[in-house]
Amino acid sequence: MVDLNSDLGESFGRWVLGDDDAMLDVVTSANVACGFHAGDPSTLRRTCELAVECGVVVGAQVSYHDLAGFGRRFIDVDPVQLTDEIVYQIGALDGMCRMAGTTVRYVKPHGGLYNAVVDHEAHAGAVVAAVRAYDASLPVLGLPGSMLLQAADAAGLRTVREFFVDRAYTPEGTLVPRSEPGALLSDPEEVTARLLRMVTDGVVTAVDGTDVRVSAESACVHGDSPGAVSMAQAVRAGLRRAGIKLRAFVAEPFT
Repeated sequence: MVDLNSDLGESFGRWVLGDDDAMLDVVTSANVACGFHAGDPSTLRRTCELAVECGVVVGAQVSYHDLAGFGRRFIDVDPVQLTDEIVYQIGALDGMCRMAGTTVRYVKPHGGLYNAVVDHEAHAGAVVAAVRAYDASLPVLGLPGSMLLQAADAAGLRTVREFFVDRAYTPEGTLVPRSEPGALLSDPEEVTARLLRMVTDGVVTAVDGTDVRVSAESACVHGDSPGAVSMAQAVRAGLRRAGIKLRAFVAEPFT
Protein backbone atom coordinates (compact mmCIF):
# COMPACT_ATOMS: atom_id res chain seq x y z
CA MET A 1 0.00 0.00 0.00
CA VAL A 2 1.09 3.59 -0.58
CA ASP A 3 -0.36 7.03 0.05
CA LEU A 4 -0.46 9.53 -2.83
CA ASN A 5 -0.33 13.17 -1.75
CA SER A 6 -0.25 16.56 -3.46
CA ASP A 7 0.22 20.22 -2.51
CA LEU A 8 -3.15 21.93 -2.91
CA GLY A 9 -5.04 25.08 -1.93
CA GLU A 10 -2.26 27.28 -3.29
CA SER A 11 -4.36 29.76 -5.28
CA PHE A 12 -4.55 33.31 -3.94
CA GLY A 13 -7.23 35.83 -4.84
CA ARG A 14 -7.52 36.05 -8.62
CA TRP A 15 -4.28 34.07 -9.07
CA VAL A 16 -5.11 30.41 -9.72
CA LEU A 17 -2.50 27.68 -9.37
CA GLY A 18 -3.14 24.08 -10.36
CA ASP A 19 -6.38 22.14 -10.72
CA ASP A 20 -7.33 21.17 -7.19
CA ASP A 21 -10.69 19.71 -8.22
CA ALA A 22 -9.08 17.23 -10.59
CA MET A 23 -6.20 16.36 -8.24
CA LEU A 24 -8.60 15.58 -5.40
CA ASP A 25 -10.13 12.88 -7.58
CA VAL A 26 -6.72 11.18 -7.76
CA VAL A 27 -4.81 11.60 -4.49
CA THR A 28 -5.50 10.12 -1.06
CA SER A 29 -3.98 12.95 1.01
CA ALA A 30 -3.96 16.72 0.42
CA ASN A 31 -1.19 18.95 1.76
CA VAL A 32 -3.22 22.16 2.00
CA ALA A 33 -1.52 25.55 2.17
CA CYS A 34 -2.07 27.57 5.34
CA GLY A 35 -1.85 31.14 4.04
CA PHE A 36 1.85 31.79 4.73
CA HIS A 37 3.24 30.73 1.34
CA ALA A 38 -0.05 30.61 -0.60
CA GLY A 39 -3.78 30.19 -0.16
CA ASP A 40 -6.36 32.76 0.90
CA PRO A 41 -9.12 31.93 3.41
CA SER A 42 -11.80 31.25 0.80
CA THR A 43 -9.46 29.01 -1.19
CA LEU A 44 -8.56 27.04 1.92
CA ARG A 45 -12.19 26.61 2.95
CA ARG A 46 -13.21 25.41 -0.51
CA THR A 47 -10.23 23.04 -0.74
CA CYS A 48 -11.14 21.47 2.59
CA GLU A 49 -14.76 21.09 1.53
CA LEU A 50 -13.74 19.42 -1.74
CA ALA A 51 -11.36 17.12 0.10
CA VAL A 52 -14.18 15.95 2.36
CA GLU A 53 -16.44 15.37 -0.64
CA CYS A 54 -13.73 13.27 -2.30
CA GLY A 55 -12.78 11.33 0.84
CA VAL A 56 -9.29 12.82 0.89
CA VAL A 57 -7.38 13.36 4.14
CA VAL A 58 -6.26 16.95 4.83
CA GLY A 59 -2.82 17.83 6.16
CA ALA A 60 -1.42 21.26 7.04
CA GLN A 61 1.38 22.34 4.72
CA VAL A 62 3.19 24.84 6.90
CA SER A 63 5.89 27.20 5.66
CA TYR A 64 8.05 30.20 6.33
CA HIS A 65 6.12 33.49 6.19
CA ASP A 66 6.98 34.12 2.53
CA LEU A 67 4.08 34.90 0.19
CA ALA A 68 6.31 36.80 -2.23
CA GLY A 69 8.68 33.85 -2.61
CA PHE A 70 5.99 31.15 -2.51
CA GLY A 71 7.70 29.81 0.58
CA ARG A 72 10.65 28.49 -1.40
CA ARG A 73 13.26 30.70 0.24
CA PHE A 74 15.12 29.99 3.47
CA ILE A 75 14.29 32.54 6.16
CA ASP A 76 16.55 32.80 9.20
CA VAL A 77 13.70 33.24 11.64
CA ASP A 78 14.06 32.78 15.38
CA PRO A 79 13.00 29.18 16.28
CA VAL A 80 10.53 30.36 18.94
CA GLN A 81 8.87 32.66 16.42
CA LEU A 82 8.84 29.84 13.86
CA THR A 83 7.10 27.55 16.34
CA ASP A 84 4.46 30.19 16.97
CA GLU A 85 3.96 30.76 13.25
CA ILE A 86 3.51 27.04 12.60
CA VAL A 87 0.98 26.67 15.42
CA TYR A 88 -0.85 29.67 13.93
CA GLN A 89 -0.94 28.03 10.50
CA ILE A 90 -2.16 24.65 11.75
CA GLY A 91 -4.88 26.34 13.76
CA ALA A 92 -6.03 28.46 10.83
CA LEU A 93 -6.37 25.48 8.52
CA ASP A 94 -7.93 23.37 11.24
CA GLY A 95 -10.65 26.00 11.58
CA MET A 96 -11.45 25.71 7.87
CA CYS A 97 -11.38 21.92 8.17
CA ARG A 98 -13.90 21.96 11.01
CA MET A 99 -16.24 24.10 8.91
CA ALA A 100 -15.99 21.40 6.24
CA GLY A 101 -16.59 18.52 8.66
CA THR A 102 -13.04 17.28 9.16
CA THR A 103 -9.82 18.20 10.98
CA VAL A 104 -6.14 18.59 10.14
CA ARG A 105 -4.77 15.03 10.23
CA TYR A 106 -1.01 15.56 9.73
CA VAL A 107 1.65 18.23 9.19
CA LYS A 108 4.10 18.65 6.32
CA PRO A 109 6.58 21.52 5.84
CA HIS A 110 6.60 23.28 2.47
CA GLY A 111 9.37 24.43 0.14
CA GLY A 112 12.22 26.26 1.81
CA LEU A 113 11.20 25.02 5.24
CA TYR A 114 10.99 21.41 4.00
CA ASN A 115 14.52 21.64 2.59
CA ALA A 116 15.88 23.47 5.65
CA VAL A 117 14.68 20.91 8.20
CA VAL A 118 16.58 18.16 6.42
CA ASP A 119 19.66 19.34 8.32
CA HIS A 120 18.74 22.54 10.22
CA GLU A 121 18.43 21.34 13.79
CA ALA A 122 16.88 24.49 15.27
CA HIS A 123 14.15 24.83 12.64
CA ALA A 124 13.45 21.10 12.70
CA GLY A 125 13.01 21.40 16.45
CA ALA A 126 10.70 24.38 15.98
CA VAL A 127 8.40 22.37 13.70
CA VAL A 128 8.33 19.47 16.16
CA ALA A 129 7.64 21.80 19.08
CA ALA A 130 4.71 23.33 17.19
CA VAL A 131 3.14 19.97 16.41
CA ARG A 132 3.56 18.77 19.99
CA ALA A 133 2.04 21.97 21.31
CA TYR A 134 -0.95 21.88 18.98
CA ASP A 135 -1.73 18.16 18.85
CA ALA A 136 0.87 15.51 19.58
CA SER A 137 -1.23 12.89 17.79
CA LEU A 138 -0.57 14.51 14.40
CA PRO A 139 1.94 12.64 12.21
CA VAL A 140 4.81 14.58 10.63
CA LEU A 141 5.50 14.00 6.92
CA GLY A 142 9.07 14.54 5.72
CA LEU A 143 12.16 13.36 3.87
CA PRO A 144 13.63 10.02 5.02
CA GLY A 145 16.72 10.53 7.15
CA SER A 146 15.97 14.21 7.73
CA MET A 147 16.66 16.04 10.96
CA LEU A 148 12.92 16.74 11.12
CA LEU A 149 11.91 13.09 11.26
CA GLN A 150 14.70 12.28 13.70
CA ALA A 151 13.57 15.06 16.04
CA ALA A 152 9.91 14.12 15.67
CA ASP A 153 10.65 10.49 16.44
CA ALA A 154 12.69 11.46 19.50
CA ALA A 155 9.76 13.59 20.68
CA GLY A 156 7.36 10.68 20.40
CA LEU A 157 5.54 11.90 17.30
CA ARG A 158 4.56 9.58 14.50
CA THR A 159 6.82 10.07 11.47
CA VAL A 160 5.89 9.35 7.85
CA ARG A 161 8.59 9.11 5.18
CA GLU A 162 7.89 10.77 1.85
CA PHE A 163 9.03 10.10 -1.73
CA PHE A 164 8.81 12.72 -4.50
CA VAL A 165 7.49 11.25 -7.72
CA ASP A 166 8.39 14.24 -9.91
CA ARG A 167 11.70 15.37 -8.37
CA ALA A 168 15.25 14.17 -9.04
CA TYR A 169 17.36 12.82 -6.18
CA THR A 170 21.01 13.40 -5.27
CA PRO A 171 23.32 10.47 -4.47
CA GLU A 172 22.82 11.39 -0.80
CA GLY A 173 19.05 10.81 -1.03
CA THR A 174 18.07 14.49 -0.90
CA LEU A 175 16.21 16.46 -3.57
CA VAL A 176 18.09 18.13 -6.40
CA PRO A 177 17.52 21.91 -5.97
CA ARG A 178 14.91 23.34 -8.33
CA SER A 179 17.53 25.78 -9.64
CA GLU A 180 19.62 22.95 -11.10
CA PRO A 181 19.03 21.23 -14.47
CA GLY A 182 17.00 18.02 -14.32
CA ALA A 183 15.49 18.77 -10.92
CA LEU A 184 11.92 18.39 -12.18
CA LEU A 185 10.62 15.29 -13.94
CA SER A 186 7.67 15.47 -16.33
CA ASP A 187 7.38 12.11 -18.15
CA PRO A 188 4.41 10.19 -16.64
CA GLU A 189 5.84 6.79 -17.62
CA GLU A 190 9.24 7.61 -16.14
CA VAL A 191 7.89 8.86 -12.82
CA THR A 192 5.49 5.91 -12.54
CA ALA A 193 8.34 3.46 -13.09
CA ARG A 194 10.45 5.29 -10.49
CA LEU A 195 7.67 5.11 -7.92
CA LEU A 196 7.01 1.42 -8.57
CA ARG A 197 10.70 0.66 -8.12
CA MET A 198 10.78 2.61 -4.87
CA VAL A 199 7.69 0.80 -3.54
CA THR A 200 8.81 -2.70 -4.54
CA ASP A 201 12.62 -2.47 -4.22
CA GLY A 202 13.23 0.56 -1.99
CA VAL A 203 15.56 2.08 -4.57
CA VAL A 204 15.60 5.20 -6.77
CA THR A 205 18.12 6.18 -9.43
CA ALA A 206 19.91 9.41 -8.47
CA VAL A 207 20.74 12.22 -10.88
CA ASP A 208 24.26 10.83 -11.35
CA GLY A 209 22.95 7.39 -12.33
CA THR A 210 23.70 5.63 -9.05
CA ASP A 211 21.06 3.80 -7.03
CA VAL A 212 19.98 5.25 -3.69
CA ARG A 213 18.06 3.43 -0.96
CA VAL A 214 14.74 5.21 -0.37
CA SER A 215 11.85 3.80 1.64
CA ALA A 216 8.64 5.79 1.98
CA GLU A 217 4.97 5.41 2.95
CA SER A 218 3.71 8.42 1.00
CA ALA A 219 4.47 9.69 -2.52
CA CYS A 220 4.06 13.32 -3.56
CA VAL A 221 2.97 14.61 -6.97
CA HIS A 222 3.27 18.39 -7.04
CA GLY A 223 -0.01 20.06 -7.93
CA ASP A 224 1.73 22.99 -9.64
CA SER A 225 3.96 20.90 -11.94
CA PRO A 226 3.33 20.97 -15.71
CA GLY A 227 0.76 18.29 -16.54
CA ALA A 228 0.32 17.52 -12.84
CA VAL A 229 -3.14 15.99 -13.19
CA SER A 230 -2.25 13.67 -16.07
CA MET A 231 0.92 12.65 -14.24
CA ALA A 232 -1.00 11.86 -11.07
CA GLN A 233 -3.56 9.88 -13.04
CA ALA A 234 -0.80 7.89 -14.75
CA VAL A 235 0.87 7.18 -11.41
CA ARG A 236 -2.39 6.04 -9.83
CA ALA A 237 -3.17 3.78 -12.80
CA GLY A 238 0.34 2.32 -12.75
CA LEU A 239 0.11 1.50 -9.06
CA ARG A 240 -3.20 -0.25 -9.54
CA ARG A 241 -1.91 -2.28 -12.48
CA ALA A 242 0.95 -3.41 -10.26
CA GLY A 243 -1.49 -4.50 -7.57
CA ILE A 244 -0.44 -1.74 -5.14
CA LYS A 245 -3.36 -0.28 -3.21
CA LEU A 246 -3.73 3.44 -2.57
CA ARG A 247 -4.42 4.30 1.03
CA ALA A 248 -4.08 7.46 3.10
CA PHE A 249 -1.60 6.84 5.92
CA VAL A 250 -4.02 8.18 8.55
CA ALA A 251 -7.33 6.73 7.35
CA GLU A 252 -9.05 3.51 6.36
CA PRO A 253 -8.83 2.46 2.67
CA PHE A 254 -11.40 4.14 0.48
CA THR A 255 -10.24 3.36 -3.09
